[in-house]
Amino acid sequence: MTTTNISQRVCFQLQVDPARLDEYRERHAAVWPDMLRAIEASGRRNYSLFLRQDGLLIGYYEVDDDAAAQAALASDPRTAAWEAEMAEFFIALDGRRPDQGAPRLPEVFHLEDQLAALDAPGERAASVTTRTESSES
Repeated sequence: MTTTNISQRVCFQLQVDPARLDEYRERHAAVWPDMLRAIEASGRRNYSLFLRQDGLLIGYYEVDDDAAAQAALASDPRTAAWEAEMAEFFIALDGRRPDQGAPRLPEVFHLEDQLAALDAPGERAASVTTRTESSES
């Protein structure tokens, strides 16, 4: 049996100190090249951060193995200085590094997954039948 790696989509939430939002944005406008390479080497891709005016930070990335990516970043000497500096921006991390302390948000919907299921052999006919039966009731 052949197994394939299915990419994991990871979304997380942190709270940036609202008094430091401008500085946080400035730091992320030009992340250190070594940190960018460490993130890339960990296997994370399509990585984005979104910041609301009250400091709510939502992050998103895709990875084949999130636990392995976190371990790679934790052991990579290029990340320690960056994460130490960034930790100062966050509220309520209890001494944990931002990468480790960020609560993950469970995914409840993904368009491409549902479209793929809809287009799977046998599923399309079933969904058409279900919709037809529902509208005839």
